[in-house]
Amino acid sequence: MSSQTLIFKKAPIVSLQGQPVLLFNGQQQSLLEALEIKKIRIFSECRSGFCGACKTKVLSGSVTYFTEPLAALSADECLPCCCVPESDLNLALSPKGADTVVHPQVLNARAKAVLVD
Repeated sequence: MSSQTLIFKKAPIVSLQGQPVLLFNGQQQSLLEALEIKKIRIFSECRSGFCGACKTKVLSGSVTYFTEPLAALSADECLPCCCVPESDLNLALSPKGADTVVHPQVLNARAKAVLVD
């Protein structure tokens, strides 16, 4: 008899310049769609890897393409319109204006600061 082993893969955390902004749980078709839902400003046109308008610098992590991009990319770039995060991902996009994730420790520190003031 053989036993089955279940392997669960952690959903990748996507950060912008080190600031966590989303947990990529696969509910969106592409990284671009997930970023747009979080109100992250990113220019795009074709949405299928042809034009390269959404080309983004990857500071750390990796992506998997569901459509092979035709736009030229450097080793440290990705096209969010046709990829999904393979691992935790840190992009060089600005987190300004984005709905960011706040860690509980940060919330506790802010709450204490308000109570003390």
